Amino acid sequence: MSIPQSASGPIESRDDLVRQLSKGCRPREEWRIGTEHEKFVYDLKTHKPVAYDGRPGIRQLLEGMRRFGWQPVREGDNIIGLTGTGAQSGASLSLEPGGQFELSGAPLRSIHETCAEVSTHLQQTREVAGEIGVGVLGFGFAPNWALAETPVMPKGRYKIMRAYMPKVGGYGLDMMFRTCTVQVNLDFADEADMVKKFRVGLALQPVTTALFANSPFREGRPSGFLSYRAQVWTDVDNARAGMLPWVFEDGMSFERYVDYALDVPMYFLYRDGRYIDMAGQSFRKFLAREIPEAAHITPMMSDWADHLTTIFPEVRLKSFLEMRGTDGGQWRRICGMPALWVGLLYDGQALDACWDLVKDWTAEERQALRDGVGRQGFKTPFRQTTVHDIAHRILEISAAGLQRRAELDGAGMSEEGFLGPLRELVQRGYTRAEEMLNNYHGPWGRDLNPLFTEYNFL
Repeated sequence: MSIPQSASGPIESRDDLVRQLSKGCRPREEWRIGTEHEKFVYDLKTHKPVAYDGRPGIRQLLEGMRRFGWQPVREGDNIIGLTGTGAQSGASLSLEPGGQFELSGAPLRSIHETCAEVSTHLQQTREVAGEIGVGVLGFGFAPNWALAETPVMPKGRYKIMRAYMPKVGGYGLDMMFRTCTVQVNLDFADEADMVKKFRVGLALQPVTTALFANSPFREGRPSGFLSYRAQVWTDVDNARAGMLPWVFEDGMSFERYVDYALDVPMYFLYRDGRYIDMAGQSFRKFLAREIPEAAHITPMMSDWADHLTTIFPEVRLKSFLEMRGTDGGQWRRICGMPALWVGLLYDGQALDACWDLVKDWTAEERQALRDGVGRQGFKTPFRQTTVHDIAHRILEISAAGLQRRAELDGAGMSEEGFLGPLRELVQRGYTRAEEMLNNYHGPWGRDLNPLFTEYNFL
């Protein structure tokens, strides 16, 4: 996400932006799955986040990963990311503002391939991390360090965002420096298919937030939330985040999303290896040459691609759709998240069943779900039922969808098996966050140090 985007040519008109999104339309046989997951990197001795140039440090981690064929992406003298080659082509490794380490996976055909990619990444990370003395955690929110002690990565875009975020929301810096997520990127056949998937994705995103709730702690103590990451996103910058109720209105289209994105405030432009502060200015004004300090800069498609990465709704449209509502999690659940959405959205019967489930939900009901799941998880009420019951239903729909997809591995196993960890959660009726809170108040004796042993990825 945070590596400068590539797209060719100048922008001639708004129609170019619409066409760029519509290029994502693909026949079913070309649909792919791209999984992204962020992780906290911490010092094994202190259980604190590591600085970029420290020992251990983030630069060490990135440099160490180069032995596996990853090629460096630099900003000035600093390595700020890696791009894959060979078998890893199409994937990248990048840094979030507080040193969160992200794998942006290649577009792959099946969840089997996705899970193999994740496994290879963790094997590589384990080797380098073991040498430099760091561990890796998958949580939605940093469990025990304060904002003031979180390191800042040397990336120009983050300097601009740090200055702007406090002006537009109460949790912007927390989002930047202390959250991690898992997301999946999925394709669509045409505009109508995009709209249907977008609507289903938005409506069900709060249910998956509850299903993957995994961030109950803040600065060493219970926060009062099961997903504190979800709470953070309620007040980051509402001009670029949220549930987008207009997606459910008549006339939703690629053009409608372009018009929304044109009016979302920009953060920056990227030229000649440096970031130009444009925070608060709309892309629409930039395109019309109405920003005096940028009137001499030709708007490029790469500017638009960068801008789209700075829009943060629960579901985001590029030339694919991104499902963005879940906390970072344990390794065995990283594969479950894309499996769930592939089962729901990549099978026609499953997508129809999901739409039948959500089509009469009102904007107020969808927002109430989103507002409730961070604190209440499965217990969030909805009409005459709860989110727990809805989660059970969508798992059934997804499992059937994955069975019909019939993407088998070498042993003849379907993708449905990746839903196993999610089924366990629904069957027992409480989230991983509640599991950790039970440990905190019980065997851990209100001490979070055991968390770094029991939940270390590596």
